Order: sequence, then C-alpha cells, then structure tokens
Amino acid sequence: MKKFFVILSLLFSLTLSAQDAEKDTRLHVGDKMPKFTLNSEVYGKVTSRSLKGKVVLVSLFATWCPPCQLELAAVQKDLYPKYKDNEDFVLLVVGREHNDADLQEYNKKKNFTFPLYPDVDREFFSLFADSTIPRTFLFDKRGKVVLSEIGYSEEGFEELMETIESLLQK
Repeated sequence: MKKFFVILSLLFSLTLSAQDAEKDTRLHVGDKMPKFTLNSEVYGKVTSRSLKGKVVLVSLFATWCPPCQLELAAVQKDLYPKYKDNEDFVLLVVGREHNDADLQEYNKKKNFTFPLYPDVDREFFSLFADSTIPRTFLFDKRGKVVLSEIGYSEEGFEELMETIESLLQK
C-alpha cells in the first residue's frame, strides 16, 4: 500500500510539473512569431522581419543544462548538416543568459559548427517562455508556430526532423 501512495504521488507531481511548464510557455502552436532582434558580435544581426518566408527553428538553451546538451548534440549530428545549406531554413540557437564570449568558448569545447546567439538579459527568451529549458519552437514559412517542445527526447527530435522536412517541401 505504501508503494502505491509513493507511485501515486510521483505521478501527481510529474503531472503538475508538465502543467507548470505549459503555463510557462508564452507561445503556442498557431501563434505568430514575435518581433525581435538578435545581436551577435560574431554572427551579426537577425530580425524576425528577415526571416519571412523561411522555416525557422528556434532552440533556447543554457550551457549548464544537461537536456540542452543532448538536444544540441543531436542538432550537430543530424539536423545542422542536413539543413545548413537550405536557403529556406534558418536555425537560431540562443544561449539564455550567455554572452558571445561564453558561447564561442562553448562552441569550441563542444565542437559545434552552428551559430550560437547570445541572450544576456533574457530579452529574447522572455518572448517565448518564462523559465524552463530547453525550448524548441518551429515556425512555418508564414511565421506561425507549428511545433513547440519543452525538454528533449529522441522521439520529439525525430518528429521535429520530420516536420521540418514536410514544411520545406511545401
């Protein structure tokens, strides 16, 4: 009986955590891309306006976050090599509370070849969510959210890859 209550309370807390994470999301499927400007001393400036007509993947992470490490490793291994030269696709990987120097050092350490954009004051992040990372938002060519993920899973990443492929064929 004691095991039953332990399992029940664990399931209840996981349900509450999922609900809290969903409340933490500011953008949902069907919402439009917020207006923004990202500035990097290394990679230049990116604005939401410059992304019109493109499939855009926004990945929000922190260098200290273990699930973020798994997601970014999958981006490096599978996603970035496949789509880096596609003119209709843009990958925006944004380091929450990191500056350009932090991200350059991190890129070297991890051997990542994709750009990392800084979000020192969480200004960019706050357009998408309040706290939980990693976060992934996929926008279609009309600038609407078609997929939103909290955390990382191999199944979720496979779905992301399939959805990107589908959007690029339209």
